[in-house]
Amino acid sequence: MNSHLVVHNHIDITQTLVRLYIFLAQSLDRALNDEVRQTYPEHELQSHLASARSEAMAMLSVNRVVKEKVEEECNRVRSLVGACLKGGASKTAVLEELKLTQDVLKTKTSALSDLLAVFRAA
Repeated sequence: MNSHLVVHNHIDITQTLVRLYIFLAQSLDRALNDEVRQTYPEHELQSHLASARSEAMAMLSVNRVVKEKVEEECNRVRSLVGACLKGGASKTAVLEELKLTQDVLKTKTSALSDLLAVFRAA
């Protein structure tokens, strides 16, 4: 297999995961901040998120374990956002978990962005 093709594949996969994690992080930001929610239309974010998620799932179909991990993360973010927007007695716990998840997504996005830069430089 041509090494240039392999790097290109790695670039596509990494870029798609970065994009997905950015949209997931934006979903969390919207749940935490009314201003952010008003500046970026929900339908537009959901459209980009669905597209990135679908593309990532297709690329990750070669590895069931990784695909399931990413799918679980997407579902967890969706669940947290829904719980946060609902409110209720457990809102404090939901907010804490949401902020922890936000930190995890930032770390993953940062690491993947650095990796993407290395792949592009190769």
